[in-house]
Amino acid sequence: MTIEMGRPGADGLGDVVRVLREWQYDGAPVQLHPGDVGWFWRFGGERTAEATRTWSRAGEVLAVGLLDGAELLRLAFAPEALRDEDLARQVVEDVSAPERGVLLEGTVYVEAPMGALVQDLLFKDGWESGEPWTPLRRDLGEPVPDPGVRVEVIGPEQAHEWAAVVRASFDGSTFTDERWHAMAAGAPYVDARCLVVRNGQGEAVAAVAVWSAGEGKPGLIEPMGVHRAHRGHGYGRAITVAAARALQELGSSSVIVCTPSSNVGAVATYQSAGLEQLPERRDLNRNAS
Repeated sequence: MTIEMGRPGADGLGDVVRVLREWQYDGAPVQLHPGDVGWFWRFGGERTAEATRTWSRAGEVLAVGLLDGAELLRLAFAPEALRDEDLARQVVEDVSAPERGVLLEGTVYVEAPMGALVQDLLFKDGWESGEPWTPLRRDLGEPVPDPGVRVEVIGPEQAHEWAAVVRASFDGSTFTDERWHAMAAGAPYVDARCLVVRNGQGEAVAAVAVWSAGEGKPGLIEPMGVHRAHRGHGYGRAITVAAARALQELGSSSVIVCTPSSNVGAVATYQSAGLEQLPERRDLNRNAS
C-alpha cells in the first residue's frame, strides 16, 4: 500500500497529538513530542495545522512532521515504523523536493530520531550532519527534592508575568500574553503546566513550561528560561527541579529536554538539577536551491 502525505487541518490536530502521545516511551530515541506541538501552538491552531504534516498507510498515521519555521522539519515515527523502508523513502522524497511544499528552496534542516532509516537515506541523498544537540533525561521513579524556592503555577491572570520572563530570557523573543493564551487553548495544554520561580521580593525570575504525554510516559521541558537580570543565583536549577516535580505529579515517568550542545551553561544547569546527558544528536541539512 502506498504512503500518503497529508495535512491534518485544525480539526485533525487532536488526533495528531494523540498519536504523538502514544509514540512516547522510556528508552525510545528522542523525537518530536506532543509538547513541541503545544509550544508551537502559541501561534494559534490554524498556523499549527498549516505547519503539520502526516504520513499514513491505509489510514494509519506512521510519521508526523512539524515545520518549526520555514527551514526546519521536526519528525516523529511510530515505534514499529522507525525502519520502514517505504515510509522512509516517501518522507525523503517529500522533504527533498521543494515543489512538495514541505521544505522550500535554500538551506533546509530535518530533525529525525536517531536510528530512523530516514536519516540513512537522507545521508545517501547528499544531506549533511549539522549542529549537535544534547538531550538530557531524569527518571521520575524516585522522589524529586523540593527546589528550595517559591514556585507558582501560572494561570490566565498571571500570563503577562510568564510572558515577560520568557521575553527577558531569550534574545529576540517576541512572546506575548496573547501567545500564552493561544498556547493554553491548544489540545496539548490539557497535560501541561507553566511555572515561575519568585525571588524574595516576589518578582518572577524564571519560567518553564512542562508537557506530559500521559501517565507513565516521558514529559518534556519546553521552554525554560531565567530572566537575564537575575542569573547566577541558581534559579535555573531550581525551576528545572520544580519542572521535574510538576511532571511527576502529572504522572510522567521521566523528564526530557534537548538543548544546543554549544549552550554549555544550559547543559550544566540541567545536569545540576539531576538530568543525565544522553548521546548527542544532530540535525541534517542540505542546500536545496
